[in-house]
Order: sequence, then C-alpha cells, then structure tokens
Amino acid sequence: MAVTADELGPALERTLPLLSAEGQGAARASAAGYLDLLGPAGPDSTGPAQDLMVGRIVPTIYERWWRPALGRLAKGVFGPGMADEHRIARLLLGLSPGDGVLDVACGTGNFTREFARTVGAGGLAVGIDVSETMLARAVRDTQAAGLSDVAAYIRGDAVELPLREASFDAVCCFAALHLFADPMRALDRMTAVLTSGGRIALFTSVRGRSAPLRTWEAVMQRRSGMRMFERDEVVAALEQRGFVEIRQRITGFTQFVGGRLAD
Repeated sequence: MAVTADELGPALERTLPLLSAEGQGAARASAAGYLDLLGPAGPDSTGPAQDLMVGRIVPTIYERWWRPALGRLAKGVFGPGMADEHRIARLLLGLSPGDGVLDVACGTGNFTREFARTVGAGGLAVGIDVSETMLARAVRDTQAAGLSDVAAYIRGDAVELPLREASFDAVCCFAALHLFADPMRALDRMTAVLTSGGRIALFTSVRGRSAPLRTWEAVMQRRSGMRMFERDEVVAALEQRGFVEIRQRITGFTQFVGGRLAD
C-alpha cells in the first residue's frame, strides 16, 4: 500500500503531491524519515566512485572531510572552498523566500539545508539521492538544525527524477552529474521539473587542455566510472534545452555552470 499524507511530517507531506504518478505509487515512508521510492532495488552502479557514495563509511565523514578534501584536490589550491560553493549555488539559483528547490544527488543534505534556510517556512527544499546511508544522515542533521518543516528527502533515481513537470523554481546538482550513467538524460529531467524561468546550478567535472592531462583523465574515467566533460559540453547541453543567461566558471578539473530556463 502506498504511503499516505498522515504518515508524514509537514515537509514530506508537501513533497508527496510533487511526485509523479509512478513515484506516488512506489513511495514508502522509511524508518529513517525519508520517502523511499526504490525499496531494495536501485540504479546500477557506474563504478567505484559511485559505490563509495552508497556505502556506510563515506556518509560519516562526507561533510567534514571527504567532500572538502576531494573538492580541494579537483578545484585546485586556489579554487573556491566549501563556503564559496554554497555562495556560488545561491547566486546561480537566485533563491527567494517561498521558492521550491530540488537538490539532485543531495548526499547528506549540506546544500539542501542551506537552501531550506533561504526559502524559509513558505518554501520547500527537497533532496533526492540513491544512498540510504547518506539520506539517513541528511534527515538526522536536518532535524538537529530545526529544518524538518522546510526540507524533505527522497530516495529515488536522480537520473529519472520521479517528479511532476514544472514543480520546482530551481534545481541544483553539485558534484554528481559526472557520476550518472546518463547525464544528458538527467539534464532532460532536471529541465522538465523546472517552472518557466526556473534556474539550474551545476558543479561537475571538466577536461583539461593538454594532451598528457587528457590521457591521464581518460584512464581515470575508465577506472572510476566518473565522466569528464569537455569544456563546452555542459554549456551546449543547457543551450539545447532552452536555458539562457548561462554562466560558467572553470577551476582546476571542475566547472560551475548555471542558467535560467527561458520563459
């Protein structure tokens, strides 16, 4: 039997109608406090890099050690730190009180909680991820921060996004697009769930220019399952999907890209 609204807290209750018909039919309220649309199943792994994200160790160190350390390595010594990433996300998304924002591959919810604070009690921040351990941590930290009425979490396929079209004002996907089996399909779905004029913010990989560096990146891509995007690939993909006012910042092996869906 599908989950009913009276089984849920305020934020999850508001999230339930945003699910697609298939999503509503599959949804169950997990003991950890998130909506589970996958049950024992889940998308196939794209490689070792994604496997680490769904294990039990990484979520315990993700926010304090894992994500900052890997980010620093990928962005370069002089690249933006985690506080700067939050600032960049806020600028690209242009969130206002009352907005609805979707955090794709939200992990432990560090960005989801920040968005919840920005959109306030009249808004809604929804994080979606495949990892049960990440989401359990996200729910605990969100409850501890007193944001459970504004932020909700879904365990679901971040590529297919089991959500209704035109249901969010903004979509964020930081440090995950390069791990998806079909990133262009993921961009299709992110675009579909945005309202007219909605904003998108992405943080993902980018390939270098030199031949030796590109050779090393190709080897890493095969071994890790992590995709390295060409320097104009993501920008072109957003343009093809109707985004305007596109901005890109490249730092190290990474790029920040944002845009607005044309009215």
